[in-house]
Amino acid sequence: MGILDNFEKGLERAVNGAFAKTFRSGLQPVEITAALRRELDTKAAVVSRDRVLVPNTFTVRMSADDYTRMKALGPTLIDELVDLVQKHAASQHFQFAGGISISLASDPSLSLGMVQVDSRNVKGEVAWTPVLEIAGKRYPLLKARTVIGRGSDADITIDDSGTSRKHIEVSWDGRRAQVRDLGSTNGSQLNGSAVKQAVLEPDSVITIGRTRIVFRVLAQATPPARAAERVDDATMRHDMGGFWGPAS
Repeated sequence: MGILDNFEKGLERAVNGAFAKTFRSGLQPVEITAALRRELDTKAAVVSRDRVLVPNTFTVRMSADDYTRMKALGPTLIDELVDLVQKHAASQHFQFAGGISISLASDPSLSLGMVQVDSRNVKGEVAWTPVLEIAGKRYPLLKARTVIGRGSDADITIDDSGTSRKHIEVSWDGRRAQVRDLGSTNGSQLNGSAVKQAVLEPDSVITIGRTRIVFRVLAQATPPARAAERVDDATMRHDMGGFWGPAS
């Protein structure tokens, strides 16, 4: 199975697990990912030998009925789309001029099941949004330290008898994350190995008891102070020297 197959199947699994919805007709979420992937590949522009720029702002248009169903999935769908666009760009060594922004729109000219993507390059700052994904739900890391466990006094409470009341702590300093076991009874694992304290890389998997926790970092657009400005190829800045994760 190739990287592009993994890209599409990744959202399909996320949608099935996170939303528990059945799409018997009309537009499928996985078709949106395919359309976004095609838009990235089609609009990729070679700026220099080691810089291929792709759009970072997307409007996904669909029929009114499809729009109603997709909006019902809530912000988690947009998070998944941003995450997978980010991963596809990383796999192809594409770069962005700013953070990724994806919005859905109803288009009366489109029939049920049809999807169209409009895109453009918008200069802007990147907001690196760290999240923990637990049982299909995403929890943004809003504090410097987030405690996870089965106790009601934990910041994130999980229903798992195999975990301690305060099992682990995840810290975020604005650029990097770490996980620390808080002396739990059954211990913790990071990517399958026992862990006491370690740096978290994007897509790291923490296991406590029977609970699987995925750490992700989403490159989202910071709301502009003024109207969005289109990127001029002549004035592009190399403000995203790397792609995957915050700068070192």
